[in-house]
Amino acid sequence: MAFLASLLLFLGGLLLVRLVQLLVSVRRGQNGTGVPPRTTPARTMIVMGSGGHTAEMLRIVERLDGERYSPRQYVIASTDKTSVVKVIESEVRRQPDTQKQTYEIVTIPRSRAVHQSYLSSVATTVLSLLSCVPIVLKARPELILTNGPGTCVPVCLVAFLARLLFLNTKCRIVFVESFCRVRSLSLSGRILLYIVDMFVVQWPELLERTATTRQDVRCFGRL
Repeated sequence: MAFLASLLLFLGGLLLVRLVQLLVSVRRGQNGTGVPPRTTPARTMIVMGSGGHTAEMLRIVERLDGERYSPRQYVIASTDKTSVVKVIESEVRRQPDTQKQTYEIVTIPRSRAVHQSYLSSVATTVLSLLSCVPIVLKARPELILTNGPGTCVPVCLVAFLARLLFLNTKCRIVFVESFCRVRSLSLSGRILLYIVDMFVVQWPELLERTATTRQDVRCFGRL
């Protein structure tokens, strides 16, 4: 028993050291240090929301070089049929030839519905988190793009844990706060603020407020 306790304590210590090292590297990575230039396309996972979140994210994605960010995997809540249609329309505009298209759509249970209480959302978030594990581990994304829908939280948490446990150390997460967040962060933003590699806001007012908790937040205006 003493040996087992010592072993668990040792492993726990290693995990803690790894966590600290990863959090430090996340902050440094945003400044562009230690990231070699890419010579191959980046496997990209894009987390869609609904309504305004989907419109904003598609506006960002449509500016991406389709050859550099490929294949693209869209993660959408299972109840969000509208976003599925919008994604397909966007990808068809990018590449009408279905034989040359390099994207897929996967769905996960919605982690929190609109106006759902925080208490009841715990169970749905856990279910969504578990459903993300095989998706993220199989896709092994090198880049995750999200703009704050509740669906992104389990995806980003699983990706961070995979990186923590050396299951996918190449993954980088870019969080773009929604344009509608002018003076305060969304719940998703508050949860993921310290574990994403790049945190972007779209209003100077929000940048000033967020800089007090994380100094390397970026603001490029409306995206």
